[in-house]
Amino acid sequence: MTYKKYSFALFIRLILLSIALTAVAFGISLRELLLVVIGGILAISIFFNIYKFITRRFIAMDDFFESVKYNDFSRRFVSKGAPQDLKKLNEGFNLVNDKIREINSNKEMQYLYLQKILEIVDVGIISYNQKTGDVLWANDAIKKTLSIPSFKNIKFLKKRKPELFETIFEMNHLTGNSVSITVDGDTLKVLVSETVFSENEHSFKIILLQNIDETLNQNESEAWKKLLSVMTHEIMNSIAPISSLADTLEYQIAENRKNPDENLLDIADLEEAIGSIKKRSEGLMKFAKTYRSLNKVTHINRENIYINDLFTSIERLMRPSLQSQNINLYFELSNPKLQILIDSYLIEQVLINLIVNARDALQYIENAKIIISAKSITDNFISLQVVDNGKGIPQEIQETIFVPFFTTKKNGSGIGLSLAKQIMMLHKGKIQLKSTKEQGTTINLLFPN
Repeated sequence: MTYKKYSFALFIRLILLSIALTAVAFGISLRELLLVVIGGILAISIFFNIYKFITRRFIAMDDFFESVKYNDFSRRFVSKGAPQDLKKLNEGFNLVNDKIREINSNKEMQYLYLQKILEIVDVGIISYNQKTGDVLWANDAIKKTLSIPSFKNIKFLKKRKPELFETIFEMNHLTGNSVSITVDGDTLKVLVSETVFSENEHSFKIILLQNIDETLNQNESEAWKKLLSVMTHEIMNSIAPISSLADTLEYQIAENRKNPDENLLDIADLEEAIGSIKKRSEGLMKFAKTYRSLNKVTHINRENIYINDLFTSIERLMRPSLQSQNINLYFELSNPKLQILIDSYLIEQVLINLIVNARDALQYIENAKIIISAKSITDNFISLQVVDNGKGIPQEIQETIFVPFFTTKKNGSGIGLSLAKQIMMLHKGKIQLKSTKEQGTTINLLFPN
């Protein structure tokens, strides 16, 4: 609508200019000096009016583009009292400036928000120009971890701490590396990863540095606490009766030495007490051997095997004992040619332990069954599942069943599931538990393909 009004006003001015020029032409042809003078004055006036009418829009646009050039979006273009066509144009410029200011304000808020987040996290972050080494941004965490002040170029670190510079900035960390660095005489374990991006023909690198030394120490401390708690419990359970029996035997022998005639030693009691001490000592030895077996599994020998062969071996071993307890064993394999990269001896042991646990959970269960299945769930993982319809595992102990030596069985060692978890970790896999009381349990073994 504004454009039409502008065009119409320009058209009227051009018609008036044409009339004035026609009057000048007629005045010249008729030799009327007055007509020539009046027509000439009108033509010149209309021409300057047209020039001003056209150029004032370009001047306004030049002013607007100049403000854009210098990022001056605070400028206001006067619309009140301005000509109608220029009023609409200035209102449009003001609207654009308002929108740009709003966008810039939102971006600034997002930047400040992101900056605050990056300052809060305990992961060190630094971004710099790969060619010049100029630092774009570095948070306090990386300065604290590396024990360095603020710096504008990474060459500063190269001069101050060349070994640290080589480890962090010159080594390739695209896949993420765990490295040891020395800071102020202390050795720290850090996780370093990096990414590279380009902008306006410039290449930039972002490096993330996480101090995992404290986390490792804390996790190690927690693991030791749990282990020592369980070991103390098991050892005290054996030592307490041994100590009590030893005190009793010592007292009886001392009394017999004082007065052999009145305090006769009962050989049968002595044999029973010594037998109990021997039994508990053997229990302690078994406990120590079990712990040692858990500690032995540190490496694996993986090879590609057919899962069908693995299932055949498991069936040959376990079906007779399960049949004797009226437990049905089923195998489900959608693809008979499915292969898996594992240490077959260790995984066979894991599956046996899981089946034994399932068998114990199926006591006094009607239509008891165990289902062993295998399938490729994605391009990256193969799943082996052991499913039973037994009593299930109570919710309150599901998080502790993988802790070494934890057991709910009267004669259990508490090693099976913790050993299974360790073996899965060596395979870079996962062991998942899903159990519902009185409905059954599913143990899912996930292997990277």
